[in-house]
Amino acid sequence: MDLLNQVILFGGALFLVSVLASSLSPRVGMPLLLVFLIIGMLAGVDGLGGLQYDDVQSAYLLATLALAVILFDGGLRTDSHNFRVGLKPALTLATLGVIATAALCGAFAAWMLGLKWEQGFLIGAIVGSTDAAAVFSVLNMQGLALKKRVGATLEIESGLNDPMAIFLTIIMIEFMISGEDGVSWTMFGQFGWQMGLGALIGLAGGRLLAYGVGRLALSPGLYPLLALFGGITIYGLAAVAQASGFLAVYLAGLVVGNRVSRGLYNIQRFHDGIAWLAQISLFLMLGLLVSPRELLAYAPSALLVSLFLIFVARPVAVWLCLLPFQFSWQEKTFISWVGLRGAVPIVLAMFPWLAGFEHWPFFFNIAFFMVLISLVLQGWTVAPMARWLNLDVPSSSSRVQRVELGVPGQVGYEFVGYKIADGSPALRLSTDNLSLPAQTSLLCVLRDDQPLPLGQGHAFKPGDHVYLLATAADLVALDKAFVGVEEPERLSALAFFGEFAVTPRAKLADLGTLYGFSVPEDKANWSIARYIYNKYKQPVVGDRVRLGQVEFVVLAMDDARLTKISLKLHK
Repeated sequence: MDLLNQVILFGGALFLVSVLASSLSPRVGMPLLLVFLIIGMLAGVDGLGGLQYDDVQSAYLLATLALAVILFDGGLRTDSHNFRVGLKPALTLATLGVIATAALCGAFAAWMLGLKWEQGFLIGAIVGSTDAAAVFSVLNMQGLALKKRVGATLEIESGLNDPMAIFLTIIMIEFMISGEDGVSWTMFGQFGWQMGLGALIGLAGGRLLAYGVGRLALSPGLYPLLALFGGITIYGLAAVAQASGFLAVYLAGLVVGNRVSRGLYNIQRFHDGIAWLAQISLFLMLGLLVSPRELLAYAPSALLVSLFLIFVARPVAVWLCLLPFQFSWQEKTFISWVGLRGAVPIVLAMFPWLAGFEHWPFFFNIAFFMVLISLVLQGWTVAPMARWLNLDVPSSSSRVQRVELGVPGQVGYEFVGYKIADGSPALRLSTDNLSLPAQTSLLCVLRDDQPLPLGQGHAFKPGDHVYLLATAADLVALDKAFVGVEEPERLSALAFFGEFAVTPRAKLADLGTLYGFSVPEDKANWSIARYIYNKYKQPVVGDRVRLGQVEFVVLAMDDARLTKISLKLHK
């Protein structure tokens, strides 16, 4: 009993330290995953805790479960509209990109480290997939928002590239165990089966789960649990059917997140905490598995392969894969740099361990050290790189309080609260002349902890707390009305989008006459929209097209249709 109590105390303290240490990450720009890994290493066999953990079977089970939860949460938060601009390039990166990265990195590892070609390619397969979750945690903590084309591509790639890396790793392990007779063309048919059936199970299971969340009458607290264990069940069903469980659970989360409208915020908020718990557990456990002393012995070799992966293999693969798509060199450079390695390469490095390879510590420690290098070198520089390449756009506001009413299946009204800050647009208004959406009602204004009479036209002041009844569809408009967002001068509305907003139907010749810039004769009757579509088949907010000293900037989109363009004059 004393041992059990000590385990509970130690485990609780370890998680508590991890949560508290995460508060340091935004201040120093350190990726949170690196924080959790370091804490796990400090608690491990060579650290202060001295805890010895080397049960690879339980580690693999826990890692698989944690990854399934993380991928399901990622699917829940992926907007289906992002697929319009991100699916094709992301799918190319998640398949051909992983193969190219693994091949280049594997060839270099075999040549530089003096390995057999199959050993080098196994290393390449293990580290072939990226972990964009770490990227978005850094960007969110830095208060950055990426252009939709870039953000959507990275987001979808991170959810789709794991099955290919797993497939390549298994192929190489079977080849090394059985020789050439152990690998046949039927394995590629099996891969098609895994991907196809995994996608089918994920999409069908997600639709069924979304239907259950929307129609079943349960206690409000049970809907997040229904979604969570439904996602885990979908993963298990796909895995038992020899399909890709990771692909299935990601697509299931995507379907649920885009088909459930009422009650989704509570589900996402619950899963946000569960996903953090899964990430903390996963990286603490992975930190416990490694011995820092042994890791240092592989450091020189892993450093060489890491630098080649970061500066050569990933960029070459990205630039080749994105050739058919309309990405600027800045966007390709950033996507190349955001090749963060995370949990999946370490989990894949357990496969040689599980297969009983004699030299499994070599693969495990190489992969682990490469993940550390990636998190330190790339993770610390993601935000500065986005700013340097001008890929960040003005960030959106966020409300300070939001409480959904009722349960799924009922009317989707919410209580929404705002605290009026200096610079808020609402400071120019009063409770009487406040323009609100049709389905929104002003409920209460608190000033110095006292409610104000709503019928007397009080002007808003900094520090006021405003509470409204609204629908989820009105939250964007309310954010603009109540929350003042301070942007760097480079990202201010005037500096970023330009001086004048114009209709996409405006003719270039008319604008040239009005603002004094020349227009080529063959394009005189073109509209601005046609001029932009001529360069971007799928434009996104923030895209720019230059015409002489004038620059047209995409200001607003309605799905795939341009709705507002800004005109920026350059002297």
